[in-house]
Amino acid sequence: MQCWRERKARCAVTELDGVLQYETEDLSRIPPRRQGANKGSYGQVLIIAGSVGMSGAAYLSALAAYRTGAGLVRILTSEANRSILQIQLPEAIISSYHPEDITEKRDSWMKQLSELMEWSSVVVLGPGLGRAGYVKSLVEDVLQSAFVPLIVDADGLNTIAEYPYLTGFYTENFILTPHIREMSRLTGKPEEELLGDSLRAAAEYRDTYGVSCCLKSEHSVIAAVDGKLYRTVSGTPALAKAGSGDVLTGIIAGLYCLGMEESEAAAFGSFLHGLAGRRAAERCSAHGVLAREIADAVPEVMRAVPGISI
Repeated sequence: MQCWRERKARCAVTELDGVLQYETEDLSRIPPRRQGANKGSYGQVLIIAGSVGMSGAAYLSALAAYRTGAGLVRILTSEANRSILQIQLPEAIISSYHPEDITEKRDSWMKQLSELMEWSSVVVLGPGLGRAGYVKSLVEDVLQSAFVPLIVDADGLNTIAEYPYLTGFYTENFILTPHIREMSRLTGKPEEELLGDSLRAAAEYRDTYGVSCCLKSEHSVIAAVDGKLYRTVSGTPALAKAGSGDVLTGIIAGLYCLGMEESEAAAFGSFLHGLAGRRAAERCSAHGVLAREIADAVPEVMRAVPGISI
């Protein structure tokens, strides 16, 4: 770990007008796999995602977390998704719930959630949850229960936008990853205004609510809770595919498990996500990239770093 810290200290991101951006040489910020490590050495990711007919979002986020280096990944999802996820990603641990139990069997549901939160090093909330009535209760319960870093995406964000009082549960270890349309729902501002000054939009949201905000667009921007601003220049149109955002959440969670702080994991995760999209596009064109191919390209990008063994 010490040699990684020394290498990291020698590697500085580029700064332009107060905005930081990672360059290819910053891949050396990724720590090597330690000799003698075991699966418990690299964190435990809980992914609360998926609904009936939407198992893919949970799969993609979990796959990306594993591909980035997380030691253990558990998916908490609707019981209807158990069988398919066990087949799609047998490496993942599957926990499940019956949607009606969230509102009708509160004691057992909250006990299950509490135990899973205790197990987790980092939590992903939102991909593919859908908009059914029980989702509001699920999101509120998770926001109130989270005491480890929480990455909120997709229908987690949409639920917060629909019920603004949920922002009252925000803490500084939350990372929100909205795309422009989701940001418009969260803020009530037109998409054109947000696109016109995405750095300001992300920074204002951070300053208002005290959370890190990764605003996804062609050149994503990250307003970190520590006050830093980042711009991602590695993006590619190949990322404009369903499931790409689910992959990003898994990458951020995986980087946290490797030892990065929450804010750096969000900013560097966006950078790594872009590079993986580019690598995937080299194989099958920007038009033909699938989200799972972005996740599969992550270790290819990481393998180019001296000292990294994937």
